[in-house]
Amino acid sequence: MLERLLSMPLEDRAVLVRVDYNVPRSADRILDTTRLRESLPTLRELGERGARTVLLSHGGRPNGKPDPELSLRPVAAALSDLLGAEVGFGSDSVGRAAQRTIEETAAGGYCLLENLRFHPGEKSNSEGFAAELADLGSLYVNDAFGCSHRAHASIVALPLRSATAVAGLLLQKEVEAFDKLLSSCERPFVAIIGGAKIKGKIDTIDALFGRIDSLLIGGAMANTFLAAKGHDLGASLVASEEIPVARRVLEQAAQSGLEVVLPEDLVVTDRLDGDPSQRRIATRAVEDVGPAEIAVDLGPSSLERFDHAIAGAKALFWNGPLGVFEVPPFDEGSHRVARSVAESDAYSVVGGGETVAAVNLAGVGALIDHVSTGGGASLALVAGKVLPGIRALEDGA
Repeated sequence: MLERLLSMPLEDRAVLVRVDYNVPRSADRILDTTRLRESLPTLRELGERGARTVLLSHGGRPNGKPDPELSLRPVAAALSDLLGAEVGFGSDSVGRAAQRTIEETAAGGYCLLENLRFHPGEKSNSEGFAAELADLGSLYVNDAFGCSHRAHASIVALPLRSATAVAGLLLQKEVEAFDKLLSSCERPFVAIIGGAKIKGKIDTIDALFGRIDSLLIGGAMANTFLAAKGHDLGASLVASEEIPVARRVLEQAAQSGLEVVLPEDLVVTDRLDGDPSQRRIATRAVEDVGPAEIAVDLGPSSLERFDHAIAGAKALFWNGPLGVFEVPPFDEGSHRVARSVAESDAYSVVGGGETVAAVNLAGVGALIDHVSTGGGASLALVAGKVLPGIRALEDGA
């Protein structure tokens, strides 16, 4: 817990804080500052106690070598605006450049070091790279919930080398929200799972059997489940290799009495690229999708069924968009479900990435009980897994 670190003398001491600033951006413009804003309580606590707060993060997939387009320098500028304080920037995450940046940071000040993934040792959980990071400061805070399901050097090897390693306020809040969702909530418990593929979410779906009363499936993932039931989805994205898995889930649900709600109608189009004015858009029953048509969103009847299930819930978990979210107007289904979740009396947790974007774009983020900063991490927690980043803090305690 951060309180343990805050009880120590921190004046002018370098505190390494692993944050998740892997944020959507266009060139140098940050498109969504949610993860930056969620880290502010921890940063302000450290700043008020006179620490030199050294921020460590990754961004994108530079494949272990420097990529100017994935530099975190624009993130430092955006964070400065949010904090109302200057955030220095280090041109490397280790070595003399990083040390010089930390030395130039005043007591109570902040600096962000360059993208950790510019070094191959980050993703490989290299002990050598962790040792270089540990040379920058003996105190460590993990506030990167969205990365804590990954066994990377700054998440696992570094805290095991640090004299003091604790969870930050955001990580604590995330874990407490999921603990409440999974252990303390009333039934019925409804899970909404979307996105493109079953792979990566099957452990979570399996773990939810016996815990939930209804499973609502949308997005391209629903196409695979519909195909498993014998429907021809035309030119829609279907993960044919995952059809046996989908069929097994449906059989298991039928045996256990779990209600699985799949789309009964879909918004379809003939194209996703080119001039939007030239697209043909229609609503089809799932059995009537044409051979050249692409399913892109939930149809009105399907949305009504989703609304009904959500309205009756006492607990809700949602991960994954329910249509081709990045191409309006095929984001409308996700936005409508976001509004339904917000209007529900249930304890609601929304996990990760595009799902969070749907909630924010629908203007209802403040009405959701917990909007998580991590997609993969939230799925891992719901699946009952111990996150490597949390285990490292416990092992290093």
